[in-house]
Amino acid sequence: MFETESMPSDGDVGGIIQKDKDHLWHHLAQHSLFQSQDPRIFVEGEGARVRDIHGNEYLDGASGGVWCVNVGYGRESMARVVYDQLRRLPYYAGVAGTVPAAELADRLAGLFPHLDHIYFSNSGSEANEKAFKMVRQLSHLKSTGKYKVLYRDRDYHGTTIACLAATGQPERRRDYGPFPEGFQGIPHALCYRCPFGRTYPDCNIECARALEHVVQEEGPDTVGAVILEPVTAGGGVIPPVDEYYPIIQEICERYDVILIIDEVVCGFGRTGKMFGFEHYDVAPDIVTMAKGMASAYAAISATAVRSEIFDEFLGESSKRYRYFRDISTYGGCTAGLAAALENIRILEEEDLIENARVVGGYLLDRLGELADHDNVGDVRGKGLLAGIELVENKATKAPVSEEVIGAVLAKTAEHGVLVGKTTRSFRDCNNTINIAPPLIVTPQEIDEIVEALRIGIEHGCRAVVS
Repeated sequence: MFETESMPSDGDVGGIIQKDKDHLWHHLAQHSLFQSQDPRIFVEGEGARVRDIHGNEYLDGASGGVWCVNVGYGRESMARVVYDQLRRLPYYAGVAGTVPAAELADRLAGLFPHLDHIYFSNSGSEANEKAFKMVRQLSHLKSTGKYKVLYRDRDYHGTTIACLAATGQPERRRDYGPFPEGFQGIPHALCYRCPFGRTYPDCNIECARALEHVVQEEGPDTVGAVILEPVTAGGGVIPPVDEYYPIIQEICERYDVILIIDEVVCGFGRTGKMFGFEHYDVAPDIVTMAKGMASAYAAISATAVRSEIFDEFLGESSKRYRYFRDISTYGGCTAGLAAALENIRILEEEDLIENARVVGGYLLDRLGELADHDNVGDVRGKGLLAGIELVENKATKAPVSEEVIGAVLAKTAEHGVLVGKTTRSFRDCNNTINIAPPLIVTPQEIDEIVEALRIGIEHGCRAVVS
């Protein structure tokens, strides 16, 4: 339960809020709003719930806002292993090894049947940057010229310039160009808004086969890799159909294209399996991961690769540029490594991945009960990663505005539940509500989430004119 003594006193609350307004630059926020309203400030969390500075309690249906607190809040053992490791050795650069680095690399390699070399860094963006740099350096080491990276429309891969160059969300990219050359998109895999105007299953899975067309257009001798989220997350919560990835895999093998799977959101149980790609018949060459890797108790990310890729960087010391010439300063922080090891132990010993599968199925069933609402266009998801797409009209599928989505979320929060939304990622399809509670969530808590969403949707959509 929450500890009352941990709350700031009434006299401190106003001061903390003012310090926030005066100096803290919030993410994804228009700060002029804070001239008329206070920012939301959180103080503590326990289990699947958080409490703000005013004492309001919420069921967190977004796992920390960006889908990362997988094992829930207030884990004593997570805090303890981080403390113990920091006392022992807080840091050493990745040019050397540490005990938790070796242990975690071995543990992660054991989770994959075919990826056995692990490169640590400190964020999902950085993990994907490493993958891109590996692809680029390989094209030089092997003199292939295969330096281009393909990405999928609606997928998101990070905040850096290169990761944005590989992101299929135009509004996220807006104003940050010019971008580096060598990144090209392929169509998305959302059946509800099929880019080819087809209907599954009578569609020949054109969204997957489009990869070959783009490879041919770009030139097979120039395309080195394709990066995909196993389930598109922030771009609308989009699980591809079962046939999708085997087609992608076959095309990649035929054209010698490295397949990178971005598990930053889906990894570590979110979809009801340890990794999202395990739902599909696919064997990626590189897997990137972060967020749920340590459930955000400490910063950590990783890039896992096949031996065949790692071996290309081997050579005699006289070959001065043969090694992977990269470093991540905070990839050497041992706190994240220790936290990730404990996080994996908790996921497995408490069977939280199975809980995500079972309770995630219950979540989708309950959300399906909202499908009759005039403004609910589609409900989709996998495990404890779900999305509700709201529309003005079911026949036309015209998306509701961001203002409507904002009103829905505000009313949902009034009823004690926090969920997420697609935020200024697209020009007109920022209309998906995202639900991704901690993996410890219970069916009773799912009922709370769905009831609050029902009220939120009914209230927020009243102003919509069909």
